[in-house]
Amino acid sequence: MNHAFPCGTLFLDFVGTLRARRNGAPTEMLSRPESLDDWFVESGMLEEAPGADEADVATALDLREAIYSVVASHLAGEPLPAAALAEVNRQAAGLPVRVQLGADGKRRRTGSVAQGLVVLARETVEILGGGEGALLRECSRPGCTQVYLDRSRGPRREWCSMKTCGNRVKAAAYRSRLHSKKS
Repeated sequence: MNHAFPCGTLFLDFVGTLRARRNGAPTEMLSRPESLDDWFVESGMLEEAPGADEADVATALDLREAIYSVVASHLAGEPLPAAALAEVNRQAAGLPVRVQLGADGKRRRTGSVAQGLVVLARETVEILGGGEGALLRECSRPGCTQVYLDRSRGPRREWCSMKTCGNRVKAAAYRSRLHSKKS
């Protein structure tokens, strides 16, 4: 598996494909058409790679950054940027991934990159425009810029994923306590 899906929400996991976004040299996970194809399959949105090309990658990155821009503005309590909002809404207006029931009784999801991007844009609109927009949080681990929906009881979730960021923070705190006891 080439991609991580810590949020459980596709559009936020898609935004997370630019890792450590505020670092001097963030890590781009969608640098090639093959990596975009992999993302769609690994996310479970499509059963088969859509056959992305360089133009699809550019369109996907434009949408990803537009989504990030509206999410960041939402988190900051600022007005949503007009250009980013227009891009999200433009993408959301297209035809989504096809969902069909096969003769074997199993669901099949097929489509193009453009159709996959429609799904991501629509999910952005549904979450930000609905009640769940209030549940958006940014991971509290320094250096992580992943945004997630805090659906925990309380809501008390602090990290995008306990497996990665949560464990790193807790391990660092443990090491710090051990070091301070020895000093």
